[in-house]
Amino acid sequence: MITPGQTVGPFFGQALPYDGGNELVPVGRPDAIRLHGFVHDGDGTPIPDAMIEIWQADATGRVPRETGSLHRDGWTFTGWGRAETERTGHYSFTTVRPGPTEEGKAPFFAVVVFARGLLDRLFTRIYLPGHPANDDDPLLASLTEEERATLVATDEPTGLRFDIRLQGEGETVFLQHD
Repeated sequence: MITPGQTVGPFFGQALPYDGGNELVPVGRPDAIRLHGFVHDGDGTPIPDAMIEIWQADATGRVPRETGSLHRDGWTFTGWGRAETERTGHYSFTTVRPGPTEEGKAPFFAVVVFARGLLDRLFTRIYLPGHPANDDDPLLASLTEEERATLVATDEPTGLRFDIRLQGEGETVFLQHD
């Protein structure tokens, strides 16, 4: 018997968010930034019940190895966070700018997107704007200028903005992950 496919949600509001999930560092930390943006469908309509997860290195480029990602103790940086979108499709994290994990490598946030209608999660990256190593990054170098622009955040006075478009014109580049 063949079982029909299932979509990813929407069920995030009651099952997956938790207190402090979007706060990788405390808001008052001196190097804290806000990483935020909007999630839109192919028509440009905001998606009010998507969920975004990020993984990242710390500001020095160290990939955290601490356990207990769900536990927010106010000082341990686990490099992982989860945020749901609001009614307007907006999401927000409090974190730090990641450093390069190796000399000459472009720092980035690894991102996973869950949203209604998706049969599986989507993987992408957020690169820091103007970082000199972006020019040598193999992924960014393999893309057209238009595609590349969908993976680079925009600087703002309090941090970074990164909008995610699931389809259509300006669609975010998504990665295959096996």
